[in-house]
Amino acid sequence: MPPHASAPSRRTTTLSLLLAAVLLVTGVLVLASTGRAEAADPLLSRGRPAASSSDEASEFTPANAFDGDPATRWASAEGSDPQWLRVDLGTTATVSRVRLKWEAAYGKAYRIEISADGSAWTTLATESAGNGGTDDWTALNAKGRYVRVFGTARGTSYGYSLYEAEVYGTPGDTTPPGTGAFTVVAAGDIAAQCTASSSSCAHPRTAAQAQRINPKFYLTMGDNQYDDARLSDYRNYYDKTWGAFKARTRPVPGNHETYDPAGAYAGYKSYFGAIAYPQGKPYYSFDEGNWHFLALDSNSFDDPAQIQWLKNDLARTTKGCVAAYFHHPLYSSGGHGNDPVSKPVWQILYAAKADLVLNGHDHHYERFAPQDPSGRATADGIVEIVAGTGGAEPYPIENVQPHSQRRISGPYGVLRLDLTDTTYTWQYVGTDGQVKDTGPTRACH
Repeated sequence: MPPHASAPSRRTTTLSLLLAAVLLVTGVLVLASTGRAEAADPLLSRGRPAASSSDEASEFTPANAFDGDPATRWASAEGSDPQWLRVDLGTTATVSRVRLKWEAAYGKAYRIEISADGSAWTTLATESAGNGGTDDWTALNAKGRYVRVFGTARGTSYGYSLYEAEVYGTPGDTTPPGTGAFTVVAAGDIAAQCTASSSSCAHPRTAAQAQRINPKFYLTMGDNQYDDARLSDYRNYYDKTWGAFKARTRPVPGNHETYDPAGAYAGYKSYFGAIAYPQGKPYYSFDEGNWHFLALDSNSFDDPAQIQWLKNDLARTTKGCVAAYFHHPLYSSGGHGNDPVSKPVWQILYAAKADLVLNGHDHHYERFAPQDPSGRATADGIVEIVAGTGGAEPYPIENVQPHSQRRISGPYGVLRLDLTDTTYTWQYVGTDGQVKDTGPTRACH
């Protein structure tokens, strides 16, 4: 991005809405203008969870556009269209005004869109000849929960950059917005025996992307170090890349962690120490906000001690949202396919109304619709995401499983999870900074 420059001449754009009957479009209610003075409407977007198609660097995250600080900004990757910035208002609201404060890298052409579910979008305003500065779209009157700026043409050769994106309006119900928002980055099957000196080595690039997102913490879903997870290999490869944020990592082991000639988990335990064994076992739990996380060892799902610990741990938690992560997926369309070793654990998680399961093992990205341990689609089911994409050689998609909604094999990347006290959503972000897939926003059970 260019250095800070004086803003172009400021312009104000007002959207003229058709004075017509109520129109229902893709699940979002768009209403005729009522002439209500939007100046009295509160600012809804300040501090709300945000997401973007890409970030130029870790200091230019989407949250910066909603923090109220005129010195911080979001910036997209340079030289690529389209790009987008999204905010979750936390509840359905009537949006009356959107004000955009551009940095020198501005959008020449873009749309302001609104959505009820973060998937189907309705256009509120369209700009085709923007010149930067401040764009103030007023006299809007539409209902939705998510608002985004969707840029289709950059005004410069750089990217899109916003100091602030402000959404004004009135909440449509009395449910308070979710709090405790935070971001997590996850991946499995990470460090092949290679370094950044090799152009084909992927884990330096996935580590760089993970750092750019700058989450609250990182999760690894096993097979962290190839091939035999020796301590020397951890030091020579994993530590040079993902080791940069080791202190903020919450790992679990995979099957490759058992291959160490020094003994199963010897290198894994020596390298991570108490980080991987905070409760004295290779499985543990921790809390963040209203979320309870279960880090499980799927190499020993036949161990009665781990199974009893899991039941006791779930019985104790008072958190409203539950996520578990471990290596072997119950469902997968990749080379390893479905792994029934995980079914008893799924049964326990499902009975406890768990929301989310994250896995590795198969080297691709895949997400599933909510389902139960028997593979039946159900609204109260568990969402499973496979993300064995941290750096090991990709596996092809071989046998597409029921309820698989999206599959990506080939592009390396990381899973970005955006969580609040009551909801979760995610993106699969490639090493090029581009979002390859975006999941819907789901409410915790």
